[in-house]
Amino acid sequence: MEFSKKILEKLYTTMLTIRLTQEKIAEIYPQVPRRIQCPVHLYTGHEAIAAGVCLNLSSADYVFSYYRSHGHYLAMGGDLKAMFAELYGKKTGCSKGRGGSMHFIDVKNGFMGASAIVAGSIPLAVGAALAFKMRNEKKVAVVFFGDAACEEGIWHESMNFASLKKLPIIFICENNFYAVKTHISQRQAEDNIYRRAANYGMPGVRVDGNDALEVFPAAYDAFYGARKGGGPTLIEARTYRWLGHVENTFFNKDILEGRPKDEVESWMKRCPIKKMEEQILRRGILEKDDLKRIGLRIEEEIKEAILFAEESPFPEVSDEKTEV
Repeated sequence: MEFSKKILEKLYTTMLTIRLTQEKIAEIYPQVPRRIQCPVHLYTGHEAIAAGVCLNLSSADYVFSYYRSHGHYLAMGGDLKAMFAELYGKKTGCSKGRGGSMHFIDVKNGFMGASAIVAGSIPLAVGAALAFKMRNEKKVAVVFFGDAACEEGIWHESMNFASLKKLPIIFICENNFYAVKTHISQRQAEDNIYRRAANYGMPGVRVDGNDALEVFPAAYDAFYGARKGGGPTLIEARTYRWLGHVENTFFNKDILEGRPKDEVESWMKRCPIKKMEEQILRRGILEKDDLKRIGLRIEEEIKEAILFAEESPFPEVSDEKTEV
């Protein structure tokens, strides 16, 4: 696939926005007094997946996510100020301060929410796809989930039903190999998630989840087929989370969680942001100064979002029964 300057710049900007917000959250989280009270599952290391998939979508399509949802929310155009306000538990947050990190939502941009329940969003996405088909709408539902979701019965039931009805849905498995601290080799007999699609009569594709230029065309093909009535596709994007399963700490002895140090370091060398920068510079699309300017602009936007969150009010006790 040929990539235009617009696509490459958008992919890079989205990925860098995700990375810098995650780093800022990790910086803020342990500070005393605590400004972010809710648990956070950071997306650092996964950035190319959210960016590569969501750039193929419009706000008319629906995206459903899981607890590690920050990247998907931002890639679908989620408001940065509303995101930080939600982390701070403020009434100006995207979920009115009621949901926290694991329950972002932005309906106007097609981000239909996230769930803390492993595989909990998968049947919701299937339901949305069924509605699209019944209404004869040329829309697609997308659901992101981790590798452990493939061990849940509802994943198999959803895959089967979606294929049986040829629903316009794309299943995106972000395989980072670990369920909290347990490697996939200790949980699944075979490391072959994408091949399981064949059991349900749908295409299964495995991509390098650290390479946005591999994720984007795979998602493009899947969406094109779904919109034409071709039914669902399963995409297994292999990646690696740099940080702990939950909370905030950067790479040190505390976040290894039983993972081999050389394994963590080798994946960090395959940084999706650096890979994207190299691809852009090699093509002569942007110069190093251009990339730097993009980063500075994003940092300024993050500062404004944090200030907005800090100055926003908490929900009123009298509003406790609203939004229910």
